[in-house]
Amino acid sequence: MAGKLRALKIREMEDMFVSILKNCPNMVELKKIHAHIVKFSLSQSSFLVTKMVDVCNHHGETEYANLLFKRVVGPNSFLYNAMIRAYKHNRVYILAITVYKEMLGHCHGENPIIPDKFTFPFVVKSCAGIMCYDLGKQVHGHVIKFGAKSITVTENSLVEMYVKCDKLDDAHRVFEEMTERDAVSWNTLISGHVRLGQMRRARAIFEEMENKTIFSWTAIISGYARIGSYADALEFFRKMQMVGIEPDEISLVSVLPACAQLGALELGKWIHIYADKSGFLRNICVCNALIEMYAKCGSIDQGRSLFDQMNERDVISWSTMIVGLANHGRARDAIELFEEMQEAKIEPNIITFVGLLSACAHAGLLNEGMRYFESMKRDYNIEPGVEHYGCLVNLLGLSGRLDQALQLIKKIPVKPDSAIWGSLLSSCRTHGNLGIAATAMERLIELEPDDTGNYVLLSNLYADLGRWDGVSRMRKLMRSKSMKKTPGCSSIEVDNVVQEFASGDDTKPFSKAIHKVLKLLVMHHSRIDEDIIQFMIHDIS
Repeated sequence: MAGKLRALKIREMEDMFVSILKNCPNMVELKKIHAHIVKFSLSQSSFLVTKMVDVCNHHGETEYANLLFKRVVGPNSFLYNAMIRAYKHNRVYILAITVYKEMLGHCHGENPIIPDKFTFPFVVKSCAGIMCYDLGKQVHGHVIKFGAKSITVTENSLVEMYVKCDKLDDAHRVFEEMTERDAVSWNTLISGHVRLGQMRRARAIFEEMENKTIFSWTAIISGYARIGSYADALEFFRKMQMVGIEPDEISLVSVLPACAQLGALELGKWIHIYADKSGFLRNICVCNALIEMYAKCGSIDQGRSLFDQMNERDVISWSTMIVGLANHGRARDAIELFEEMQEAKIEPNIITFVGLLSACAHAGLLNEGMRYFESMKRDYNIEPGVEHYGCLVNLLGLSGRLDQALQLIKKIPVKPDSAIWGSLLSSCRTHGNLGIAATAMERLIELEPDDTGNYVLLSNLYADLGRWDGVSRMRKLMRSKSMKKTPGCSSIEVDNVVQEFASGDDTKPFSKAIHKVLKLLVMHHSRIDEDIIQFMIHDIS
């Protein structure tokens, strides 16, 4: 009887402490509560320690959680699960797996502790966190062994683990064997194929999915944008809205790069208005993507206006704006903005300096460019990359210092790419330097043997210098290699639809009308008889 009363009293005290722990605001208060629990001789209560570990988990204090856990002589499965969960949530994946291994050591005996449906999702996710496929396979075996196989949450975590380890065949196997699939199951598999650029497989799974979510649509949109299928990205963005799913911040950030690459300015403007109405402009990522879109679509002033309206800016905001101004030839504005960035105490990154050096190259500001290049490592400890050296080579080349540019290339600690040698070759044509051009061409033939543009550039240099033997040699070389110039390609947005055109492509239904308009413009420029022009206008209409 006395034992029952004592047990009842302990239960009441545990319930009292549980209600206090539910409202625990911080670790200072938790330590005070812990002191009282010790005072009442309840520190061995797995029930209370589990609740305290959950509080530690919430505040990211895994060390204190481990201290609590280690002092319990016989932890139960709930406490083990709480500890594994805390380590996983705080990305201490190795220790989560270590606790799981310790748990497995108690699977036998009088009071066995068996892993269950509350254990495996976090252990599997920990295996995914350290990208350990072999360990994940072992845990998968444990899932089957301990009978947690047909639980959707566990199976979803297995699909996710295989996806993160790039083992999509295994992920598909788990997916096909699932008795019940939810949106997470489908979306995880779709995102796995998207991450590897396998958009046909991703799209097939997407089309098969019945209840598509905003995540499903966004994954497909971002996947197409990532592999350069920008028209497909815009198509799926429109389809998403047609089925009644409203874009969120992530879907807007995913589709805006496609707008930028295709020059779909009107759609970009609509997204800006929509984001403003939806309150998404408070999100820095959305604003940054809009600024980049405006810059790439040629509306740099609208991009600058949005930048100026931002309440909070990060290094990407500043760098995107500086690069945009540089690409529009507004070097002084880019440099002034960098000075504002310094005043705002925002630390520049590698992209910031690419924009600055590009600005100096566009404006021929050699001294400023050299100063910024030297400042990178001296003031900000940023090691110049191949793109920074490329900007400097371009700057020296445009300034006519070809010998200095060649010497710089020879000293670059990283292997110069084709862009650097191509920039030098272009500068050689501008300044008529055949000797250095030949050196650049040798390197370009090694790096890009099939790029016709380099041969054409050198041929044009020979022509500029009156070296027709060189022109003939280049043309014969191109013919011997059966090389053809890659057709030029451009795009234009008309009535919210992006039309792409390639040189020599007459397959468009309106190609004939376009050619007639072009002839009309040529005739008008040549001042041909007005009656003929009027006849052609009537014919086109």
